[in-house]
Amino acid sequence: MIKRVLIALLCCATYGIHAQNGSVSPYSYFGIGELRTVNTIENQMMGGLSMYGDSIHINLNNPAAYSELRLTTYSIGLSHNEIGLKSATETQSTSVTNLDYLAIGLPIGDKGAIGFGLMPYSSVGYQLVSESMQDENEVINIFSGEGGLNRVYMSLGYEIATNLAIGATVNFNFGTIESQRVQTVENVQFGTIDRRTSKINGYGFNLAANYTPKIGEKNTLYTSVMISTQSNLVSKNNQVLGSISTATGLEIEVINVDLGTQNLRNTELKVPTTTTFGLGYGQNKKWFVGAEYSMQTLSSFSNDFLGINNIEYKDASGVAIGAHLIPDYSSFTSYFKRITYRAGVRMDKTGMVINNEEIDDFGITFGLGLPMGARNGNFSNINLGFEIGKRGTTNASLIEENYLKVSIGLTLNDKWFRKRKIN
Repeated sequence: MIKRVLIALLCCATYGIHAQNGSVSPYSYFGIGELRTVNTIENQMMGGLSMYGDSIHINLNNPAAYSELRLTTYSIGLSHNEIGLKSATETQSTSVTNLDYLAIGLPIGDKGAIGFGLMPYSSVGYQLVSESMQDENEVINIFSGEGGLNRVYMSLGYEIATNLAIGATVNFNFGTIESQRVQTVENVQFGTIDRRTSKINGYGFNLAANYTPKIGEKNTLYTSVMISTQSNLVSKNNQVLGSISTATGLEIEVINVDLGTQNLRNTELKVPTTTTFGLGYGQNKKWFVGAEYSMQTLSSFSNDFLGINNIEYKDASGVAIGAHLIPDYSSFTSYFKRITYRAGVRMDKTGMVINNEEIDDFGITFGLGLPMGARNGNFSNINLGFEIGKRGTTNASLIEENYLKVSIGLTLNDKWFRKRKIN
């Protein structure tokens, strides 16, 4: 039954990830778009912590956590964002629904597992309007963009010594980003159009080590180091320029720009290394609390083809704090005692400096892990999550985003290659 469900989810997920326009953020205008969360719902709801792993859940960001996996696991996550956009003069609301990930984990003996899956890596989706005066005529620039990058990955995690596990993930990122600027001038019949397309692909790697010694008889100290190595992406670019009729919207005399003479036909995008340190404490199948600090040398990033002048990059960093509580995972008398209660907070400095204003992102998370029948040996569960957050500022003609994210994740567990017994 689970395998049939998996096939149906795989068909829906492959179409959904390919077809979705996963962002409505004006900040997806920059870089390679809005970088998507690389975490399952259960980890997202603990502030985005990646250090914690267990025997029935996949960890997308920490391959060393695969060493804890004991059951074949299928996982899918979806999210819906309600976003309020606010400038210094007006407000607007919008929403977007996304498929966040589809993943499979397969145990290897009692000390390791492999995993693979598909997820969005970045999303572009914006429409911005800029108005100015030139020689007493109004000039309007409309910027729009769509697309993004997807990711397929394969992970391996293994316990190489008592309480010490290491892991590695190979990521292949691919996709297309399209951006366009249309400029019109008041009382002028024709405007100009500048359309740019980038087809991007490239590899990246995640490396991780977890050390989880016992403290006393029941408790465990959780420590982790995770490194997302520099992703070297190759972008094949195309640009067209032309005129557009302001009355009909039809394009006129559109030509392809010779990017070869500018050394922009093929460009490199180097997404810098991110390093994350984690420290936590808890009791298995009971409670956990932890914190992580991440840093990224984003100051070395650039996208020369887009030619955006009002942004600079500085080193990014983030802090995440999270916890979970299971009152009694084996309770026969109360379903509510078997629920996993999760909560967390995260504070991120994105590294983007736009119009001399740093763009920060703050979120409060909480959620529930609802068992689907652990008392009879079925450890599958549904994970519900909520996040309330704010990104950006209204200073310097920028946009502040206030968002509510609602997520649902489904984790299905099964055993493969087990011997059937006839009584």
